Amino acid sequence: MKVSLKVNGKPTTVDAPSDMPLLWVLRDVLDLKGTKYGCGVGQCGACTVHYKGAAVRSCQLPVSSLQGAEITTIEGLSSDGSHPVQRAWDEIDVPQCGYCQAGQIMSAAALLQKNPSPSDADITTAMHGNLCRCATYLRIREAIHTAAAASAATPAAPAATSSRPRQAGTPRN
Repeated sequence: MKVSLKVNGKPTTVDAPSDMPLLWVLRDVLDLKGTKYGCGVGQCGACTVHYKGAAVRSCQLPVSSLQGAEITTIEGLSSDGSHPVQRAWDEIDVPQCGYCQAGQIMSAAALLQKNPSPSDADITTAMHGNLCRCATYLRIREAIHTAAAASAATPAAPAATSSRPRQAGTPRN
């Protein structure tokens, strides 16, 4: 099935089985490896991307439901790792193993887009379902507060796109 999408600001058409999850389209068809496979049932958050501006689990979205959709992956959050959440992740030194971090960052970025000054309770609610086996939850919360403060201090710049395989604030494959 041919599906036209806009991924990280770039129009593309993919030819994939209609039931193929977006996760595998991103990783195997478009070679965007930043979005990770964790559980395959939408419970861990490792595969989180932005769809219609919201954090969604890409392992649960069949490509057939995405005709004309705009998708942002960790690679498209910023071209150089300058998104406030990515900078905060680096500043606070959030990752340990790094596997869940792309999903964590995408959920945090969606939260701050919707709520630029979240409380601890707001962060807990928004990040619920993003699992971190290394238990860096306190650093994740601190980084979200740091990113919120940085965003409040500087006007937002439009998101740029990139095809770079790794940028600041994203884990290695």
